[in-house]
Amino acid sequence: MALEVITKQPPSEPKPHPIVFVHGAWHGAWCWDEFFLDYFAQHGYVAHAFSFGSHGNSHAPKSLRRCHIADYLGDLAGFVRSLPATPILVGHSMGGLVVQKYLERAPAEAGVLLASVPTIGAIGATLRTVRRIPGQFVKATLQWRLYPVIETPELARAAFFSASLPEDRLQHYFALLQDESYNAFLDMVIVPPRPQRVSTPMLVLGGGSDTIFGAAEVEATARSYNTQAHMFPGIAHDMMLEDGWQDVADHMIEWLSSRGL
Repeated sequence: MALEVITKQPPSEPKPHPIVFVHGAWHGAWCWDEFFLDYFAQHGYVAHAFSFGSHGNSHAPKSLRRCHIADYLGDLAGFVRSLPATPILVGHSMGGLVVQKYLERAPAEAGVLLASVPTIGAIGATLRTVRRIPGQFVKATLQWRLYPVIETPELARAAFFSASLPEDRLQHYFALLQDESYNAFLDMVIVPPRPQRVSTPMLVLGGGSDTIFGAAEVEATARSYNTQAHMFPGIAHDMMLEDGWQDVADHMIEWLSSRGL
């Protein structure tokens, strides 16, 4: 299997621990390459983003339809093994669940969760989606794939972006979105993280305008990791692509610097 990997190097001597950015459902490594990879490289980090198998330009021995969270977890574990130093892991949404599951069995220098699947799983997000777009959810279930949930620019905006995101950027991002495994969705509902098994220090961040995972879920996740969530008002689910992305990145860099990373 060949995973798509995008890496940005800092302009001078790099910090000792690289950052690995882990994307969420319907996305690929591209979502980090828009802003975050260059920005974190400019701040001294070797910044990596990879696409899970059957996402982006990655290949996999099985079709997307057959993929589970365990497959994505294997992709992350394999990529981490290829690195020369223990990384900092950053996970968005479904990628946040993958990061949490990885940290249950292996440490990292730090973990950062952005609008992540909460420690209670994605049941709340599922119920909200059913109420908001019942017909699209039924269509997704009948087709056993998740693309119907975000299959138009309007649906994608409602799921991921603020109403104020310019139309040209919405169309650009929408063209890069893809289908997602229904099996992975079910795993997000029924195989929640086990924070009691995680010893890695965690930073938990959420968007105040996120329609997928709300503030209460983000805050409960933070409590599970014995920390306090930080919410960004006006920012929707795709925190790395919204207009306030730099505020999110700066908060992450400040926190990492406070830990000597």
